[in-house]
Amino acid sequence: MVTLEHYVEPEYQISGTGKAIIGKTPVMLQLFDYLNRLTNVPATVLLQGETGTGKELFAQALHHNGTRSTTGPLVVVNCAQIPSELLESILFGHVRGAFTGAIKDARGVFRTADRGTLFLDEISEMSFPLQAKILRALQEGEVQPVGAARVEKVDVRVVAATNKDLRGEVKAGRFREDLYYRLSVAPIRIPPLRERREDIPLLAEYILNRLNLKYTATATGFSRQALEALSQKEWNGNIRELENVIERSLIFRREGELAEDDLLFGFDLPR
Repeated sequence: MVTLEHYVEPEYQISGTGKAIIGKTPVMLQLFDYLNRLTNVPATVLLQGETGTGKELFAQALHHNGTRSTTGPLVVVNCAQIPSELLESILFGHVRGAFTGAIKDARGVFRTADRGTLFLDEISEMSFPLQAKILRALQEGEVQPVGAARVEKVDVRVVAATNKDLRGEVKAGRFREDLYYRLSVAPIRIPPLRERREDIPLLAEYILNRLNLKYTATATGFSRQALEALSQKEWNGNIRELENVIERSLIFRREGELAEDDLLFGFDLPR
């Protein structure tokens, strides 16, 4: 096992994906060590972080760098994007005739992810009744498809994510306390960019290299002033916003070094 004092690489590679989590600040190196400890254990993981901090990348790392990548898939569900009346069927499946439009059986993502990993993004948006059913699935290792009389056994590791303070949601009565404790066996807080500004130049270079491939561009890097400008910004949208700015800038300056004047923030247009 790689331990914190030995983990000094600024990239945490996600096996088989060509992706990596980038960082060299102490908080990120500590998270890399934490990921190593969690990849091959069955514990449920709760990822908490602002929008754009890379929660899905962490879920991919937990799956693809562990043994479950060889026995089952990583299945991703964004609970905020699916109407609550459909989410139960998507999660647990249904039998033919269970409701109008159910013309054939559906497995549901819990059974699809059997022996693999299920990533439940934005779990705080899930309705209270569904939270109870998720709790049962975690406790008993079984699900009941909509309209079915029998339960189905499943072996699924659940990684959940939220951009909210789930403890606060529990206190406000919007999230089940028992489910919160079941999910947060191994909690991971992913820091926003403003808390790890030293990583921004490293992230910017990594993003630029990937975008060079996407656009067959030949940008060589950033000037010192450009990196300083990137490092000083608040980045309320975090890594997603940083990538957006770099991609827009690269579209209009496809080669050479990107200077501060080449950076296109917000709705900026090229000069």
